[in-house]
This record gives sequence, structure tokens and C-alpha cells, in this order.
Amino acid sequence: MDEPISLRWSDSFAILPPSDPVCSKLPGDKIILPPSTLQQLLSASSARAATTSANGSNGYFGSSYLSNQSYEQETQQLPNPLIFRLVNPKNHNVVYAGIREFSAPEGTIGLSSLLLEALAIGSDDYVSTTPDVIDIENPENLESKNAGPEDSRITVHAVELQKGTYVRLRPLEAGYDPDDWKPLLERQLRQNFTTLTRNTVIPVQGSQGENFKLLVDKFAPDGDGICVIDTDLEVDIEALNEEQARETMRQIIAKGQSGSGSSKGGELSIWKDTEGQVVPGQYVDYTLPSWDRSQDLVISLSGISDADGLDLFITPKSRQQRALPRDSAHVFGDFSPAQNGTKSITISPTNVELEDAESLLISVHAYQDIDSDTAPTNTAPHTYTIRAKTASLKEKSTDEPMELDQEHSADEEQCSNCLQWVPKRTMVLHQNFCLRNNILCPICKSVFKKGSPEYDAHWHCSHDEAHGDSTFSKAKHDHVFHTDRNCPACEFSTNSLSDLARHRTSVCPGKIILCRFCHLEVPQEGDPFNPSPEVVLSGMTAHELADGARTTECHLCDKIIRLRDMETHLKHHELDKVSRSKPSICRNVNCGRTLYGVGSKGQIGTPGSQVKAPGNDIGLCSLCFGPLYVSMHDPDGKALRRRIERRYLSQLMAGCGKSHCANEWCKTGRSNTGLEAKGSSAAAALPLVKPFLPGALDASQPCYFCVDEASQTGRKLAELVAAEKAWDLEWCVAAAEYEKANLDKMRDWLQAWAPRK
Repeated sequence: MDEPISLRWSDSFAILPPSDPVCSKLPGDKIILPPSTLQQLLSASSARAATTSANGSNGYFGSSYLSNQSYEQETQQLPNPLIFRLVNPKNHNVVYAGIREFSAPEGTIGLSSLLLEALAIGSDDYVSTTPDVIDIENPENLESKNAGPEDSRITVHAVELQKGTYVRLRPLEAGYDPDDWKPLLERQLRQNFTTLTRNTVIPVQGSQGENFKLLVDKFAPDGDGICVIDTDLEVDIEALNEEQARETMRQIIAKGQSGSGSSKGGELSIWKDTEGQVVPGQYVDYTLPSWDRSQDLVISLSGISDADGLDLFITPKSRQQRALPRDSAHVFGDFSPAQNGTKSITISPTNVELEDAESLLISVHAYQDIDSDTAPTNTAPHTYTIRAKTASLKEKSTDEPMELDQEHSADEEQCSNCLQWVPKRTMVLHQNFCLRNNILCPICKSVFKKGSPEYDAHWHCSHDEAHGDSTFSKAKHDHVFHTDRNCPACEFSTNSLSDLARHRTSVCPGKIILCRFCHLEVPQEGDPFNPSPEVVLSGMTAHELADGARTTECHLCDKIIRLRDMETHLKHHELDKVSRSKPSICRNVNCGRTLYGVGSKGQIGTPGSQVKAPGNDIGLCSLCFGPLYVSMHDPDGKALRRRIERRYLSQLMAGCGKSHCANEWCKTGRSNTGLEAKGSSAAAALPLVKPFLPGALDASQPCYFCVDEASQTGRKLAELVAAEKAWDLEWCVAAAEYEKANLDKMRDWLQAWAPRK
């Protein structure tokens, strides 16, 4: 069979600067071409299809297809995906790219930052985009007047690449922690890349704003480039050399030690205190894995020497919150000064943020006082004691009366200067001393000694009710609550760290979540100022809504379902299970089969179904009834009763001779199970068998025939699973029959197809 004829097209374009709006935020390996390029590609594709048809080659479209389609349909067919080979004639650099859209000004091309770097485009290579240079109506003027020399243009060829199966990437710097960027790499390749070119550098944007650079070192099939669309790509990550690998491991270990001078952090226990220290500007991270969720939880810091030195931040770790708590990103935080060396955060069990929380992430942060110039004024670590404990309602109620004002006697009077209560007889002496030495703040009613450093540093904020007694507390308050700052992931701006933290843990597109579909920690995306109605109604993030549009097969019914609809689809299966009737099982207590069989999709056979029929109406499966069958007319069943009688007598007198048999009405089975033999002669066995004969043809009465080992094992396992009281015995027998007595697969089958009790 002839190879398909490739799409043949090429052209050269002037390069738009990265500052041009057309090129803004071009991701990965994407390019933007002029609209006229699309028409040229369609014409070239039409010529290719016509040549393919004339040569009798199947190519992209067989000759029978082309003969049945109009010319207009033929011209609209293009390879998917469209792949281009870009060449910089100035330095002969080559890179492969995918198309983003056809909206560039005529005669120009827009390139992503990755492609600009791979092609080594210099600042002098860009075309000028001022209105007097580019004339859209006369694109030829661009080439004749202002396009620049030929070596400042990019040559573009339409090509086809093989699907990639393997790629090896190498970090360009030591110290990259794979846990930081590996979850983002799959999303980066899936959303932003059509191709990979050998020896190019892939930037991976980290969740905290980091930028990891990975070199494309090797891939398969071998060549200069591969296509990564609609293919399973195996990815290996290797260090550039052994020294870099050692340095990376050393930095990862050092990173886990939270820096020099700070405690390592770790897990907290509600049963004991934990002591630690933190250097100004650093964080110590703790995890509280479990607590009593029916009571209030109190996280407290004590032993604080500097009232404004330490801050406490908490974030419940759940699918919607994955980032460590920081001053600009936390759910619960306390920036206030410590009271008597203690500060705490109380979380109610009814708080919606605790819903689905796996654990609590807790961070202790030491505020760093920085001069207006550069240097930190204090680098000594702050010591503290952290404790997590539950507080019952009874404990809280006993604390409330302690806050009531004390009563004063009738002979006491309050000083108007220091607000203390003193005896009336000494008021004159007290005021003489107090007015000379003390001064009262008229706003907060705090009393200071005249000329003291505390009074000189006492301040009140002009924007709110905050106040303090040191320049450090003033600087911290202004930094936290009155400093303009922008969100690093969107256009949100505020002057408060608390507002910024609330934004970054709620509607911010950069908030890190655990996607329920790709199971990666990724930004939630979306527009925080104008959210999509579908996002609001579905309860999913913008990323999950887009990622959930991918399809997969339902493991139960093989239908193609969108990932985001799979939960609803499976609920329909659950509703169907509730109305299912129990399968009919063989009346033989040793047999592990149903009467009418089990289908591949959980179908239970019925008397009129085509799955399997027993061929009798006495309640035995086809295998148990087989030895009793004869081709004779027996309308009253007398002959069948005699055959059943002889079957019992044979079992009791001679046995079946099978080593696996455990039938109590069989000589061999009683011997295998250590029971005493009974009915060894006809005279002794016949009285034992007679009680079975009246109900021998009654499908509701049990019978005791020997069966094969697989059937006996299946029945025992079915009874074992049924004893758990989750499913009825009939469903357990059906599961054992279909899954060939595999216990693990039986449970999976029951979970998928059987209604619970």
C-alpha cells in the first residue's frame, strides 16, 4: 500500500514582537498565522486529496470516499493536528510548532516565548507594528517597505510528525523537587503542546510562581521531533549528571529542615505541647492529622516574648485547599498582638471550611522587620510552644464568668487620670502623684508614664481602631493592613493581607486544587470577577469543568461518558440495581450455580432468556439435573422420583469417590469431613432416603447431590460472603458462578451489579 502524500506548503513571515497583543500569552509551542494562510493550506490539502485519489492510495481519504463527497468537502479537510516546521535562516535553528489560530496581520507570524528562545530571535529581528508600517489592506507593502532583510524572517513548512511514545527530560538546574512540578507537567503537555523538538527547553510554571526548565533530551520514535496529541507518552526525568543529582537531593533534604535556626515542624498531637523556634521571615509548618470533630478546636501559641513577633495561620487540607498556609494565602489567620504571651485560633466544628478536610495545615510565621533601606533589624529566632486541643461547651461556659467586671465598695472612687479605683480618703494624695507622673491616652484609655519610651512610641491608626506601643507594631500593622499588593495569579488588588489571603483561598484562578478527574494538584483557573454560570451551577472549578469534558468508557455498560457526568451515570446504575429481582439458584445445597445463568454485564437469566436454560422444572441447574435425565414419557414424575431415590442410595452406600466432596449425604463426603458413615447397606439407607421422596419434585425443597469441586467451592464462598449480611445468598451465588469462585472478583461483581440489603 502506498504511503499517504504529505501536505506540501511553505512560506516566510516577519516576526511580531512579544509585546504585540496578538502574541500575548501564547502558550507552549503555539503560533499564530494570517487568515490567508488558512486558504492556502486548504488549497494545498485539496490538491493532495486529488493526487491521492488519482493514484488509488487510501492516504487520508480513500478513493471511494472521494467519489462520494463534494469538492467543497474535500477542500475543507486538513491533517489533525496541523504541525509546522519553523526555520530561522539567520542561524538555521529549527523547531516544530502547533497552530493556535489564524488571526495575525498579513505577512507576519506570532511566536510563543518558547519558540522565540528556541529560534534565538533577537530584538532586532522583530517587525515594527506601528500603523504607518503595517498596511492590512495591502500586505505586499509590508514586504516591500518594512519587512526587513530576508534573514530576519521565519520560514514555515507544513509537515507531519510521528506520534511520540517516549520522552526523556532533564532539569537544567540542581535543586528541583519533582514533587513540586511533576503533577503540573502532564497538564502542561496536554494543554499547551502539540509537538516536542529535540534540545528545546520546556518551562513548567509551578504552583507558587516558580518556573522549572526541563530539556528535551531524547524521545522515541527517533527523529528531530514528535507529536504529543492523542498518544500515550512515557516520560522519564533524569538529572544532567551525577553531581547535579547529589546537589538536588542535598537541597531537597535541606528544604525539609525549614532553614537554619528554625524548627523542622511535623505532626501535632492534641495530647501534648510542642516547643519550637522560627527565624524572622521564615515559616515552621505543622500538620494535625486528626481531632475530635464534634467539639471546638483551639490552636494556641504560648511563651511568646515579643507580642507582635509571631503570626499563626491555618488551612484545612482538602480537595479544594492544597497549598501550605502563608501570610498571603490562608483560611484562618491571626495577625493580632499576643495577649500575655499567648495567641490562639478557635475553629468551630460547624465551620464549612472543615467539610471534607483530610487534616489541618498549621504554620507559625515570624514577622521580619525590614528597615526602609534593606537590612533586617532582628534575626534572632523566636521561641514558642504550640498546642492543639479540643474545648467542650462546658469548658467554655466556665470561663465566661471570669470576664465579668469586679464590684467596688462604696468608699472607693475611680481616678480620672489612670482610671484606677482608690479609697476616697487617699484620692487627693493619689491624684497629686498620678497627675505628675502618668498620662492617659484619650482614645484607648491606656495609661503611660510621662516621658517613657512606650508613650513616645504609642500610636493609633488613622484608618481603623488598631493601636500599639512600639514602632515595630506600627510598621507591622501598616505592612499587613495598609500596603497595596496585587494577586500574583490575577488582577485582584488590595491593601490588606487578610483580604488577599481570603481571595487566594476562594475565587482566585491560581488557587491550587486536587482535580477530581486528572488527580493532579493544579490551579483552579476561571474568571474571579465574572464566573461562568456553568461553573457556579455545577459546583466544579473551571479547570475541572474543562478537564471533565474528556470522555471514557463506563466500566459497567461500556457507554462513552464524559468524566464530569460519570458520577450521575453511576447513580443511574445504582437505581437500576434496587429494582432487580433475585436470581433463581439451584436447590442443591452443595451447588454454586444459578438456574438460568449470568451474563457478561450482570444480566441474570430468566426462564425466557437466552443466557442459559436448565431444561427442567424441579429447581435444579442443568448440571445437577443431567444425571437424572432420560428420554421417556413420565407425566406423573414417578420414574424421576425412582431415579432420585437411586441417586441418594448410591451416594450413601458407595459414595462418589471424589476427594473434594463434603456432601453429608454421601459416604465419601462424610469420610472426607470426619463424620461417621451411615446407611452403608440398602436396609439401613432406605429409611434415611424415604423422607426426601415426597418433596423430590418440589423446587422449594433442598436436595443433597454431589457436585464438581468448582461448584462446591463457589457455594461455600457464596455462603461466606452472604454471612456478612451485605448481599443476599442468591446474588452471592451468581457472583461466584460468573467470577469462577474468585473471592476478590466476587466482591467487585456484587458491588457493581447486586443491590445491597
